[in-house]
Amino acid sequence: MIDRPLDVVPAKVPDKAFVIEGGQPLQGEVVINRAKNSALYLILASLLTPEPVVLRNVPKLSDVLVLLEMLRHFGVKTAWQGRDLYLEADDVHCTHAPYTMVSKMRASFVALGALLGRRGNARMSMPGGCAFGPRPVDRHIKAFRQLGAHIREDGGDFYVWLEQPLEGTTVFEAPTVGGTQNILLASALGSKQVVIENAALEPEVTDLVTMLNTMGARIRGAGTACLEIDGVSALKGIDYQAIADRIEAGTFMLAAAATRGHVRLLGVVPDHLRAVISSLQACQVEIRETADSLELDARGPLIPCNVSASEYPGLPTDLQAPFGAFLATVPGTSVVTDRVYPDRFTHVVELSRAGAKLEMHDRTLLIQGASLQGATMHAADIRAGGALVVAALAAKGLSVISGVQYIERGYEDLAQRFAQLGATITLQQPLPDEEIQDAEIQDTEIQDTEIQGAMGQLGELDGLKEASLNDANLTQPSVSLSVN
Repeated sequence: MIDRPLDVVPAKVPDKAFVIEGGQPLQGEVVINRAKNSALYLILASLLTPEPVVLRNVPKLSDVLVLLEMLRHFGVKTAWQGRDLYLEADDVHCTHAPYTMVSKMRASFVALGALLGRRGNARMSMPGGCAFGPRPVDRHIKAFRQLGAHIREDGGDFYVWLEQPLEGTTVFEAPTVGGTQNILLASALGSKQVVIENAALEPEVTDLVTMLNTMGARIRGAGTACLEIDGVSALKGIDYQAIADRIEAGTFMLAAAATRGHVRLLGVVPDHLRAVISSLQACQVEIRETADSLELDARGPLIPCNVSASEYPGLPTDLQAPFGAFLATVPGTSVVTDRVYPDRFTHVVELSRAGAKLEMHDRTLLIQGASLQGATMHAADIRAGGALVVAALAAKGLSVISGVQYIERGYEDLAQRFAQLGATITLQQPLPDEEIQDAEIQDTEIQDTEIQGAMGQLGELDGLKEASLNDANLTQPSVSLSVN
């Protein structure tokens, strides 16, 4: 446990950090934002029409800003009015996404499909993203080839072009959200008939289908594993709003449960959170729902449970780490696995700093629930960061969480919104260079003063010692004193 008051932080802060005094149950209401994981692909859909597109209540997260930078590189006009995003792709003059852009975020690779649909060619570097393990795009490339696209790989770049409209059936070996969205964007405009089998079922895919159909696309099978697309000659502009963010909602639910709180989430789609709700209810968390809200009460005794992240409608892999953080506070033994990304456990070592009793065995996380203590932790990816915040809110004492740049890719105004629920949390900004230098100079001056004082005290002791020896008419060996 870090034993210092909340408003005291190290003089030199290399980066932003969340400073959290945990142990207080969350109470109150919070409005859930629109889904980043949907908004990113709705933004890409704007490439398919020269007409204006308006997206309402878009979260101003760093991932969104990175994608908008890429769209401006392609020639798209972008503008914000409050939280509403205005897009106009009347002049898409570039179809090359360089590594410096694509490396920042995996979702940017899905721009390949949108560019292919709009211009018939694209050059895309291998994507980047979070650090919890490889997420290859080979299923995307295989699907494009099955539908007739020509692809050449050179120096880490994919060159993709069409000599005739996309046509045929592609079957994904395993459901892939990004792969499904890539093919949807490439096929909605100008293709012949395209069928996607074993398509991803996630609500974000259905949201993209809904938007494209509202723009004039002809896509059947939304919400099923088989999507049929009949390409159209043109798509129109649209005014649209993404679905609620089920991952953000789940993180708030798990934070409330971990702190044994009582909160109400507004603006949610309970059906999108069915796996989260059932898993929390298995731990004896009480949950009541309406058409667009959830009320969670975790003030009673809780029991452990086993969870496994899987494709929708299962527990989202993006909530596997936050769920583990919650279970680390529940007495008893829980087991966590991830069938989507089996190595997504970068948070485990950091949680252990807070006293979580965790063991990894062959990609399976064993948890012995116990009380947590405040600690200094570092987030290595978005959802690992969410897990650390959940743990810090539940822990007794002060926690400092760095790696905020990753957390801010997926959560907007997190400190302010948790504070509205009664949490003691601040976002500590790094000191400017000149303030850091001043602090270091002051520290040096203090140290010099302390050393001088110590030397003076030693000098006085030497004088007293010499006087005592003379008075006693005694002799003894000289002693050399040093100050380190």
